[in-house]
Amino acid sequence: MSDERTPESESEREVESTIENTPGQGRTPEPEGIEPAAPEEFGLVQVWWGDGKGKTTAALGMGMRAAGHGYRVHMLQFMKGGASSVDAVRGEYNAIAALPGISYENLGHYGWHGMADGSDEADHEAEAKAGLERARELLAAAGDADLTEPIALDAEPDAGMHMLILDEVLYAADRDLISEDDVLDLIDAKPANLELVLSGSHAEPAYLADRADLVTNVRKVSHPIDDGQRARRGAEF
Repeated sequence: MSDERTPESESEREVESTIENTPGQGRTPEPEGIEPAAPEEFGLVQVWWGDGKGKTTAALGMGMRAAGHGYRVHMLQFMKGGASSVDAVRGEYNAIAALPGISYENLGHYGWHGMADGSDEADHEAEAKAGLERARELLAAAGDADLTEPIALDAEPDAGMHMLILDEVLYAADRDLISEDDVLDLIDAKPANLELVLSGSHAEPAYLADRADLVTNVRKVSHPIDDGQRARRGAEF
């Protein structure tokens, strides 16, 4: 019997090998019901910074993905505001309220520190300090929880979470509302199985270079704001 392979059989092997290396063996995944679960490989520190649009968007996308697997996710925003065209209700808040397993809180008020937008600068600093204290509380709660086990999807964040997003915390540090050491202390307080996501800042947070597992620079190539485009409902808020 010959050991030679025909071109057809070789091609079939290549197809089979390709299918073996694709999710679901080449089948399109179907949505499943969301039940409380625990991640097997969480525990990294992620940093998202840069002058481009999409840092919070990326963090929220990961949060939605994690929540879709049944993991408990919480986002703490240190500040969120912007132009006068931004409404008082943001689309992501509405979406989070409708999704199981993911929650948020915002301890800052609308408006940006140093932007002369009518908001009080002293309030920004006080609220950033309050955000820092709240982040410490959330990290302590995560440390008290067993993150190798599922957490109820409707549990309060004080019961622990598998992913904690500290949105705009790097901006708060960049504006000296909190210190770089404060951010490093948060990382030190992170329990082993918690995925910690830090976002914000147009300036590079070089102090995190050796402390983060994933660092992404979201760069602006072009942005319609440069041509006078106002923030748009559903895209920017």
